[in-house]
Amino acid sequence: MTHPTTLFGRLFAGAFGVVKAFRPNRPIHTQGVLLSGTLELTGAASGIPFLDGAASLPVTARLSRSFGFPVAWPDFIGLAVRFRADDADADLLLASTGWRVPGRFALLMHRTAGVARLTSLMPYRGARGAVLLGARTVGAEPGAPGRFRTDARWDLELFWATPLGPWNRCGSVRLKPVLNAAGRVQDTPLRVDPLLNQLPTAQTYGWTRRLREHSYRLARQ
Repeated sequence: MTHPTTLFGRLFAGAFGVVKAFRPNRPIHTQGVLLSGTLELTGAASGIPFLDGAASLPVTARLSRSFGFPVAWPDFIGLAVRFRADDADADLLLASTGWRVPGRFALLMHRTAGVARLTSLMPYRGARGAVLLGARTVGAEPGAPGRFRTDARWDLELFWATPLGPWNRCGSVRLKPVLNAAGRVQDTPLRVDPLLNQLPTAQTYGWTRRLREHSYRLARQ
């Protein structure tokens, strides 16, 4: 018997495929900004060894708007972060959601990145149970794709939480835009895939993989 989450995953992939027919390159998150910076981990007690240690790693990131609405309109905000760990790429995807329970499990639209609360939405599997990751802006508002300032520095605090528990700070992400030869903010062909490039020492739950794997497989084509 097919697992219910597999059925839902196939339904999501079907809808994704319809959009991909009209937007073959990037069906969603069409507008983006290339960023570079540093991931700083200060130590935690999440049950995921990578998060629970101290580290400083260079990152490449992409800030994007999901549907590609006009820049003055709200849209779902996404932040994709890639770094190297143990000689392999690791990808972290965060999306604009609520911050408290139950809002942290629902996507929310915003006009700019600075006001958004970003979470992994689906949990990782740690030694002590399910772990969500989250980030929020500290300091100046950086803008949004289409209006991201060339001199912007985007500082975020990084948190972890159990699905129903409080957020606990575990580090930070410091980002700035990568400019092209003309001195303008640019996009990137970078594509992250958290199923292929998993967070170090973090496991995934079968149901979260089943929900996403069909859409991700289609996106890779």
